[in-house]
Amino acid sequence: MPNLLYPIEWAVAWIMYLCHELFVFLGLPDGSGWAWILSIVGLTIVVRILLMPLFFKQIKASRAMQMIQPELQALQKKYKNKKDPASREAMGRETMELYKHHGTNPMASCMPILLQTPVFFALFRVLNSLAGIADGSKAAIGPINQEVAKAAENSELFGASLSATFLHQPTDMNTKIVSAILIVLMSATLYITQRQLTMKNMPESALVGPMAQTQKIMLYLMPVMMAVSGINFPIGVLIYWVVTNLWSTGQQFYTITRMPSPGSEAERRLNERKARKAARKGIVIETETPTIIEAPRGQRVQPVRKNRNKKKK
Repeated sequence: MPNLLYPIEWAVAWIMYLCHELFVFLGLPDGSGWAWILSIVGLTIVVRILLMPLFFKQIKASRAMQMIQPELQALQKKYKNKKDPASREAMGRETMELYKHHGTNPMASCMPILLQTPVFFALFRVLNSLAGIADGSKAAIGPINQEVAKAAENSELFGASLSATFLHQPTDMNTKIVSAILIVLMSATLYITQRQLTMKNMPESALVGPMAQTQKIMLYLMPVMMAVSGINFPIGVLIYWVVTNLWSTGQQFYTITRMPSPGSEAERRLNERKARKAARKGIVIETETPTIIEAPRGQRVQPVRKNRNKKKK
């Protein structure tokens, strides 16, 4: 069976190798060492730069999903008590028409993560192949031949080999400690990234309803799932995920700070910063506040007694 990931593995191997050569050129020692560890950081940065156009599409899709929440809730309310197949089919059709009309869909916000998945598996396979390439039992992958694989395999992060894992042999206590720290960092940065996007950059209307509840569940579920899976990840893959989560957090922070969603907490803070900056220059920015129309408050109207006509005797 052909290896469908081989072209991506080949690209990953070349990016790692070229990043290693760049760090050696900048003064790090050749062979085993930090140059190979930083090559994974370089790989992460290259991948994230390539995904930047999709990141902005993700932001646009997420905002569009927020704006159509009232319409989605109205649609759900319309078919709330209708369980027959025809009603379900009609609800699905109208939901898809709504997505098409606004040019968005739930999957659009997941595209950067989905497109990173092949890179993740390719890096996983490259790191797992280092030992085999080093001892000659496996073929080279791109520029990573036997000599290069030996140097990469012998590179360590605080005593833990790049291809070592928390769970599988060969492993030791030092590897377990480094792996555990990276797993905690990976889960924590993923949680911070998701919370920043969902809680600080959404209007209040998007924080209620079934979809909001699902997002809150995923906010805690995804880091737990990554932590459980992380015990099987090589040290190099854990480094990749920690760096990519940090990149996502910084990228989202910049975007949310500069271009927050309308009605979100981030937009309120941006307006406050603009007002303070303008106040230092002697400019007063008037903020629009919604006009609240209240019912007139007067005295309580007393009930009118009906006049009764008395009959004259």
